[in-house]
Amino acid sequence: MSRTLVVVGHGMVAHRLVEAVRSDDVDGTWRIVVLGEEARPAYDRVALTSYVDNWDPEELALPGSTYAGDDNVELRLGDPVVAVDREAKRVTTATGHVQPYDALVLATGSRPFVPPVPGHDLPGCFVYRTIEDLDDIRDAVERARHGRGRPAAAVVGGGLLGLEAAKALRDMGLSPHVVEMAPRLMPLQVDDGGGSLLRRLITDLDVTVHTGTSTDAIEADHGRLVAKLGNGTELDIDLLVFSAGVRPRDDLARACGLDVGERGGVLVDATCRTSDPDVFAIGECAALEGRVYGLVAPGYSMAEVAAATLLGKEASFPGADTSTKLKLMGVDVASFGDAHATTEGALEVVFNDAVSGSYKKLVVSDDAGTLLGGVLVGDASEYNLLRPLVGNKLPAEPAALIAPAGGGDPAVGVDALPGDAQICSCNAVTKGAIVHAVTEEGCDSVAKIKACTRAGTSCGSCVPMLGKLLDSCGVEQSKAVCEHFPQSRAELFEIVRATRVTTFSELIARHGKGKGCAICKPAVASILATLGNGHILGGEQATLQDTNDKFLANMQRNGTYSVVPRIPGGEITPDKLIVIGEVAKEFGLYTKITGGQRIDLFGATVDQLPLIWRRLVDAGFESGHAYGKALRTVKSCVGTTWCRYGQQDSVGLAVELELRYRGLRSPHKLKSAVSGCARECAEARSKDFGIIATEQGWNLYVGGNGGAIPRHADLLVSDVDTETLIKIIDRFLMFYVRTADRLQRTAPWVEEMKGGLDHLRAVIVDDSLGICAELEEAMAEHVASYRDEWKGVLEDPEKLARFTSFVNAPGTPDPTISFRTEREQKVPVLLGVPEVVSR
Repeated sequence: MSRTLVVVGHGMVAHRLVEAVRSDDVDGTWRIVVLGEEARPAYDRVALTSYVDNWDPEELALPGSTYAGDDNVELRLGDPVVAVDREAKRVTTATGHVQPYDALVLATGSRPFVPPVPGHDLPGCFVYRTIEDLDDIRDAVERARHGRGRPAAAVVGGGLLGLEAAKALRDMGLSPHVVEMAPRLMPLQVDDGGGSLLRRLITDLDVTVHTGTSTDAIEADHGRLVAKLGNGTELDIDLLVFSAGVRPRDDLARACGLDVGERGGVLVDATCRTSDPDVFAIGECAALEGRVYGLVAPGYSMAEVAAATLLGKEASFPGADTSTKLKLMGVDVASFGDAHATTEGALEVVFNDAVSGSYKKLVVSDDAGTLLGGVLVGDASEYNLLRPLVGNKLPAEPAALIAPAGGGDPAVGVDALPGDAQICSCNAVTKGAIVHAVTEEGCDSVAKIKACTRAGTSCGSCVPMLGKLLDSCGVEQSKAVCEHFPQSRAELFEIVRATRVTTFSELIARHGKGKGCAICKPAVASILATLGNGHILGGEQATLQDTNDKFLANMQRNGTYSVVPRIPGGEITPDKLIVIGEVAKEFGLYTKITGGQRIDLFGATVDQLPLIWRRLVDAGFESGHAYGKALRTVKSCVGTTWCRYGQQDSVGLAVELELRYRGLRSPHKLKSAVSGCARECAEARSKDFGIIATEQGWNLYVGGNGGAIPRHADLLVSDVDTETLIKIIDRFLMFYVRTADRLQRTAPWVEEMKGGLDHLRAVIVDDSLGICAELEEAMAEHVASYRDEWKGVLEDPEKLARFTSFVNAPGTPDPTISFRTEREQKVPVLLGVPEVVSR
């Protein structure tokens, strides 16, 4: 009979605990009941600031955090535990629900620390901890903006959390003040030299920094706030955010008599047990040997130790890696080991280049032979190699590790790392464990290493090291498209371009083997389409396409298809809106406005697609390419046309770009956006290429994406005019199309590129390879040869003949497709799926 494990809290660490127990509990020893305070399941709180990019909480959701389909896990949200009865072994929630337990894990996390200054509870004062906190801050910003133009804000706290809050405010269009009591920003992570550079870099980003002073009082002033600082400065602001650290939430432990630390936190031993052997504590609420860790990596370690102990295994806390590497408003900051040189006899080696904006410090032992720690500001490219060396003998002179010329020293590579060097700090995976996975367990790719060791599956910062370790182990990482072509996609592209091959059969006969598969056929079809080899449904090409491309529409869950006409920049006339409405009504289609500023029409059968598109094409619409690996949308705000904050015509540029790049077949889908000012309403920095208006012109960001692994795009060029901007985008897209792997988005393409963004900038901005003119010419050919794919189908009876549900009975409806009504629209009835009645 299974026992009951109750987990109090459902943050990142609690979710890791549940994952760890369920992955190893093959006999079903434990039935897990998770009681969460927030109404939403566990989400990535480390990436909370990225919520400001799109205000979509689903982007932060942790995979599997709802435990759907797992009968051994019960998740109750929005009902916090208010009492623990250790004698009766049960907990009580706010709604009165009583839940017995055999073992209890407290994962209640921490709460923001609010300094007890007068006025800290006034309206307009906020904390920075949850999605709801950011929603409240956004609402306050909007209210203030409507009241008097551009609002002003202050953040109390200049540490990691404070600068994250400042970034969120800046992304909302504010120029925030940051107030820090310590003499420098991020006092726990960086030293005086690094703090000085960090302050300059942050100030350059429109943030005013006040260090070495306190916030003495906050006063209300006619609907606004005045923050009075200890140095006599008064800040006239609309809102204030407290982000001055956290305190462990140990209230439940105190109330039920568990031991707590002198400075708070539930006292636990190395197995994460509290003073009650049936109660564990993990994460930010736990004080392990009296110390509370405010980082996710030690919390994950605690979760795995507690899970192992609950399953009867020997486990103990391995020690915490408190190293941090982050990007704050585009500024790299990293610290590791004894960053402040507190070890007796420690020596410091410093490289400080104020011109390039780079500060690097290594802390070494008194004989300069062992690395103890370090600080990197402005350029943290050496972090992945240096952090695992902490506590080990240096492979070279300390200065060679951080001086500009040191990057090419082979002695500084992964071969120099000892076996116990921790490559993945999030999951505590050592170099030795990864090498074992490669040499003994046959992991010959980064994906296999991830699956085998969990390295690289959390923050992802160690992924480049995994590839280097494969190279170090002598594993040649195959770039073959599939078993039928030994070449990479980029090599196939060049072969097709150079030999002018126009069919798949010719290409595989000359350069491959066999008959092809579902991997290489669509890849080659995309290459052929990019190089202008006729309609994708013409001749042999029609047999190469994916399911969606075969019918120029996205297949949905019940076998019907969606219709997505292109609406460049989201701009549409009333007449065209009326046509869409008429079509949807006539064919009984479900309609939805997408996040990409288009209108999706769902529920069309194959034989209806030509009839629907005939109406749309006649009204001036064309394919929106929602089905293809091509440009999807160029989203925009209203820019200077309507918005009083707009600095450039974002709509006009978005329309121009979408019409220019429509139909461009690429290794993966492409998304773009144009924001008319730094308020970023179009979410340009979460796109493959995004543009933000400035007073002088445009900033171009590349390599971003949302989805399961969101990534902010990197700034490629600043303040360029429209002509230069388009020229660089032309080069960027064609270089991506030519060199990326199959199904590789621009984000990993940039990250995995040798030399990264600097190399990309050298190639497409500085023309270091001398190919820019060629890339521009290739894009010009695409623009000149573009033809709407659906119009091409409607003009060709042979292509039209493909669109039928039953070849032997054209026009006969598919009997397996049925619908029901929900919110006054039809939605699919799915076989085997119970119907949900909406309220």
